[in-house]
Amino acid sequence: MKKLLIVLAILASTGYSLAQTRDELKAAKATKTDSIAAIQGRADAIQAEIDALPGWRVGAFGTIGGSFSGFSNWYAQQTPNNSAGTIGFTVNGFAYKNESKYFWRSDLTLNLNWVKFDDEDDPNDQNGFRQATDVFNISTLYGRKLSEKFAISGLAEYRTTILSNFNDPGYLDLGVGATWTPIKDLIVVIHPLNYNFVFSSSDAIFESSLGAKIVADYGRDFGAIKFRTNLSIFQSYKSSDLSNWTWTNSFSYTLWKMIGIGFDFGLRDNRQEALNYAINTIGDPTATFDNIDNKLQTYYTLGLSYKF
Repeated sequence: MKKLLIVLAILASTGYSLAQTRDELKAAKATKTDSIAAIQGRADAIQAEIDALPGWRVGAFGTIGGSFSGFSNWYAQQTPNNSAGTIGFTVNGFAYKNESKYFWRSDLTLNLNWVKFDDEDDPNDQNGFRQATDVFNISTLYGRKLSEKFAISGLAEYRTTILSNFNDPGYLDLGVGATWTPIKDLIVVIHPLNYNFVFSSSDAIFESSLGAKIVADYGRDFGAIKFRTNLSIFQSYKSSDLSNWTWTNSFSYTLWKMIGIGFDFGLRDNRQEALNYAINTIGDPTATFDNIDNKLQTYYTLGLSYKF
């Protein structure tokens, strides 16, 4: 009995010591975590002061995604012998300059993707990579400040594809108006005088016109998270069939140094492109602006992210 009591006492003291050590370690961890948060807060404050300094700020971030697979005699599926793959990347580049009397902002968005599916039992099957996503957008905005929140501005924005059908169609917006910056990192462009030049070999479908240009751009870092969203709208004064809008979004979460996880997605509406697809791709000679099925255009890319 005496030995049993001694063993129980030893076990109790050991458990108490372990519990005490665990509580001490948790308390130490909490202190370290608070210290890291305080250091990060000071670093973010210093970075904000750096960003507010005059001069150019240049950088880029994006996503790299890809996957590859191969099957041999996998009879459970319709094509038992095949190889497949996807590869793609996005680039979101910027060059900003903010002075006391003016600002100048230039942005580049590039999203390219290729896909492959090779049925090895079909000799007529296409076995190479094919274009899947092709987005190219570059813009520059110059503003002369009237106050801290308002400026008279001019905008040039160009959109097209570069892997195929370069500049066919291509869109060039040139306009003047005002820019509003209601909060930090948010830019709202309102240009009631804007001309939308459309370049295309199908002049019977695509048409340039005068209209209004509205752009909203917001980008910010939240610790390890980097986020940017851009909405670009052209409203034609001639016809709503000539109007279009594009909304792009980019997210990245840094896991280690400049590498992390990224996600990009975009939405687009353009009736001229829908009509061109119906006539020249599907081959519907009866298609018109009144009867086309103008579905919402979308894309997304998920993969590793980078920034510098």
